[in-house]
Amino acid sequence: MLRLGVSVESVRVDELARALEQTGGVRRLTRTPAEGPEEVVLFADVIPSAADATMAVLERFGVAGEDYLLTRLEVVAPSPLSRGPLASRATFAWVEVMGQARANSRPLARYLALIITAGVIAALGVIKGNSILIVGAMAVSPDLLPICAICVAIVGLRWTLARRSLFTLVLGLALVSVVAAIIAALLNLVGLLPADFQVGQGGLGTLARTDYSTVLVALAAGVAAMLSFETRAGAAVGVAISVTTIPASAYLGVAVGVGENGASALVVLFVNVVLLVLSGSLTLWIQRRAAARALAASPTSAEADVMREPTHP
Repeated sequence: MLRLGVSVESVRVDELARALEQTGGVRRLTRTPAEGPEEVVLFADVIPSAADATMAVLERFGVAGEDYLLTRLEVVAPSPLSRGPLASRATFAWVEVMGQARANSRPLARYLALIITAGVIAALGVIKGNSILIVGAMAVSPDLLPICAICVAIVGLRWTLARRSLFTLVLGLALVSVVAAIIAALLNLVGLLPADFQVGQGGLGTLARTDYSTVLVALAAGVAAMLSFETRAGAAVGVAISVTTIPASAYLGVAVGVGENGASALVVLFVNVVLLVLSGSLTLWIQRRAAARALAASPTSAEADVMREPTHP
């Protein structure tokens, strides 16, 4: 459930209230006098699937960004998630997903720090043949965020956002490879690597091989990525997404660092990223269409119950 608060001129409040009600997803509008004598603060409950229509109304009325606030409320009871096969429509808000994508499309300092940390751990995992370290690197890596931002940009036809997100992703994966190459080269230079060292030893050679399992895992991970991105469960699902990117990036870097051919790992990385974006975009597209169709239909009894629950601004 979303909660809208908007400051509007008192002479326009009735017109704005009617327009919001006509979206079909805005209920229980209440008014509170603002500090200014000619302004009123309008509060309303908004079904997440009606968020886009609500934003369009505010834009049509020329409401400035500093004059409204749309927040998410945690509904305790009755829960719209617990009833009916289409109950998920009550939780999907495109405007919220787009906002997250914009925030995660840039290579912020925290993103770069985490991706470099993941590169160090993954490099040591590849060098030592230690799968536990590989899993640890996947848990640290934040590459889930730009991947999902790319999917959102594709579905929303926001090509500037797509380019920015792709740059952030490529930069992150490149850093993993560069860090891994530097570590492998330094260890080899000081003689800490065995003379017969070969990248992929210890059973990790599969990181640089593409087969049917690569395709299936990447497609499944893309679905999980998008669902976790929408529900803010990225930390829990990050390992599942990074299993298709971080190990291959680190394998490529280590191979380059010790003078071996890492082209096969590059192919694996490319295939995985393409499939991740494909399945993630398809998942989001299906959800967006389902939300639009659900909004056009009559509200479910669960949504109606939620709308009747008393709230306070």
